[in-house]
Amino acid sequence: MIEPHSPQSCDLLIEAGWVVPVEPHGVVLDDHAVAVRNGEILAILPRAEARARFAAAEVVERPGHVLLPGLVNAHCHNPMTLLRGVADDLPLMTWLQDHIWPIEGALIGPEFVADGIELAVAEMLRGGTTCASEDYFFPDVQAATYKRLGFRALVGLPVIQFPTAWASSQDEYFDKALEVHDNWRGDALVRTCFAPHAPYTVSDESFARIRMLADQLDLLVHLHLHETAHEADEAVKQHGMRQIARIDRLGLLNSQLIAVHMTALTEAEIALCAERGVSVVHCPESNLKLASGFCPVEKLRRAGVNLALGTDGCASNNDLDMFGEMRTAALLAKGVAQDASALDAASALRMATLGGARAIGMGETIGSIEPGKRADLVCVDLREIETQPLHHVISQLVYATGRQQVSDVWIDGRAKLRQRVLVDIDTDALQAKVARWRPRIATMPAAR
Repeated sequence: MIEPHSPQSCDLLIEAGWVVPVEPHGVVLDDHAVAVRNGEILAILPRAEARARFAAAEVVERPGHVLLPGLVNAHCHNPMTLLRGVADDLPLMTWLQDHIWPIEGALIGPEFVADGIELAVAEMLRGGTTCASEDYFFPDVQAATYKRLGFRALVGLPVIQFPTAWASSQDEYFDKALEVHDNWRGDALVRTCFAPHAPYTVSDESFARIRMLADQLDLLVHLHLHETAHEADEAVKQHGMRQIARIDRLGLLNSQLIAVHMTALTEAEIALCAERGVSVVHCPESNLKLASGFCPVEKLRRAGVNLALGTDGCASNNDLDMFGEMRTAALLAKGVAQDASALDAASALRMATLGGARAIGMGETIGSIEPGKRADLVCVDLREIETQPLHHVISQLVYATGRQQVSDVWIDGRAKLRQRVLVDIDTDALQAKVARWRPRIATMPAAR
């Protein structure tokens, strides 16, 4: 018979100087612990109480650290880590049409995708990211690679009007999309969504088909939308309406839409997105680098739109640093709004965690530290010179902390980074894989 006050067993007890659960908003819990069993968060409670209540198989003591939910990169093209630094300092369409697409056309295949994602996962884990919303080709390989590495992902099922190494016709894009979705249905770590590239590369017919299938299968739709003012202007010339109006006419402007970039928005478009429950993914550093425009983040936030944060691909950022992205997003929002109070630190952190989780349909399972959610957790060392003295934990995380201060990462309660060392990625072997791609890419004229 179990005594009333016998300690409960758990797999893991993480004790931290501070816990920032994200929900409730802006809360910082001093000297707390998080108990985990079977990959699930059991409790968040004061450290002394946790020691009395739980008998843990493993206790991790991090007194000078803050424990956060894992960061969610809500828009990325992770195989493009292999193109980091290629064709820099060019406008979007020149960069895309004259450089990136020709290189991809020559090199894309299963090996390119798998190696690029492994490099991305290593980088993301070292920077505190535990989940990514992926938008690229060969989603079958993507899903298998994320699963093998124990990384949580929403894998986009690509649709684009022209042939690629993945599919040669519209029917093939859809047939393969449905096959990948069926193969990964119900997986604990990997989910799928539709990922039509953009309004200027996808036909009305394909969008209508996506709408029908997304409704039938209850799938999200991940779409580049209003990335530049030029796109909005061209849409009026070609379709007689702006992109958002066209997407709305096709029935896709709804709570299933993950709208990425969203610069050049009118007040009416912002209100419509709020009304329809659209989630917006802000990619500030990529937009700055490509001079794509400024997403009106504060106006969207005040309108009640769910906001997420993404890095975009390494060919247009050039990193997967979500701490850097948070800081840039917060600073840029203030400049765009001409209001120093715009996008405060707690709201920027929320974009990178719970906002991202909600955008990609995982808000019930990740994005905050709450009992019943999966244990995707990150420890950040705040004892460094760069984050002292410590007056306000959340402000320090957003405005002063670097990703190199991430010490430990867990996904589903499994250690993925332990005191800055990757647990199950052989970094020497990974470096060797990556090195083999450099000469292949460097010899291509489009890489220059």
